[in-house]
Amino acid sequence: MPEITSWSLVQTEFPEDCNVILGQSHFIKTVEDLFEALVTSSPSLRFGIAFCEASGDCLVRREGNDEELVAAAVENMKKIAAGHSFFIVLRNGYPINVLNRVKDCQEVCRIFAATANPLQVIICESSQGRGIAGVIDGFRPVGIETDDDVENRKQLLRSIIGYKR
Repeated sequence: MPEITSWSLVQTEFPEDCNVILGQSHFIKTVEDLFEALVTSSPSLRFGIAFCEASGDCLVRREGNDEELVAAAVENMKKIAAGHSFFIVLRNGYPINVLNRVKDCQEVCRIFAATANPLQVIICESSQGRGIAGVIDGFRPVGIETDDDVENRKQLLRSIIGYKR
């Protein structure tokens, strides 16, 4: 019977002004389909994609329209090294702007995280390979929002970001 040989925690690293999406997919054409989904979403979006192939050549495949962000995605995938996973680094856009396009990609099985927070990836390893067991996205809560916090949240969404009217 196969057994888990180890657990580890991978700290992702990406530029401060970026957001990331970590997911799982099932086919080599994922990297090209994700490129098309992102590049057609906004002319100002800059991004890098890396995808860990899980059979055949077992390479880290890469795409994007910004070499710095492609390099950041590749470095994270080299550390995560889990088959059929992908890492997208976004600049000049947010996951909320592209997440449905990413999820609608035929090969995408799941999204583990979409965040600008510090992100840790929980890795499980066996004699066959590595897989993503989960993520730690950001920090633990320190309290319950007050009435002032509610007003600040509404101000952020309406006046600063412009997502609500």
